[in-house]
Amino acid sequence: MAAFEELLQEHGVWRGQGFAVAEETLPTGYAALDRELPGGGWPAGALTEILAGREGIGELSLLMPALARVSNSGKRIVWLAPPHGPYAPALAAAGIDLTQLAVIRAPGRRDALWAAEQVLRSGACHALVAWFRNARYPELRRLGVAAKASSAWAVLMRPREALRESSPACLRLELDAAAGALLIHILKRRGAPCAAPLTLPLKRPVHALGRAPFREPAAAGARAHRRVGLPVHA
Repeated sequence: MAAFEELLQEHGVWRGQGFAVAEETLPTGYAALDRELPGGGWPAGALTEILAGREGIGELSLLMPALARVSNSGKRIVWLAPPHGPYAPALAAAGIDLTQLAVIRAPGRRDALWAAEQVLRSGACHALVAWFRNARYPELRRLGVAAKASSAWAVLMRPREALRESSPACLRLELDAAAGALLIHILKRRGAPCAAPLTLPLKRPVHALGRAPFREPAAAGARAHRRVGLPVHA
């Protein structure tokens, strides 16, 4: 039995109690949330899914501290297919180094999925935030493999309807708005289930996305984003 216990400890086998051993994590910037996540933060080299019923409830505020940490360490952040144009002043106020942020637009679902996989496989991106309304399990699985190979922190922003679908993401969070706070349901994590939702007070919402969707011509869009200092890729 002693030899068997040593074998379990050596290979980090999760036995259904507590958290699985996390290879690498990124602190979320919220101590209460870190305590509920294996390794004490966002998982690197794996997919995180954030599901919300609507936009603008504080979902980006949840990501800002970690994104600021990544960008200020000189590492690249990529936003892929956001529903609205990034609002540079809000990002800068949240501590994001805009010189490390690239925004990629994709005309369709397949283009977005292809771009996400290429970004992860390139090894040049350390944090990817991608917006997907529709994605099939095999497609997400490919992204998970690419994220693992790159060790990047990969976040997929998806609608609440995706709850009905299976997902290879190692972490799935469902978000709801509360009075001055964000209600977080940890649906899936590498460890025992979370019995109760977590309430995180928000000092102020970070409206990092504008209200106008990406519909302007590519040349005009590039000029607009150059004025606020964000690189844009068609």
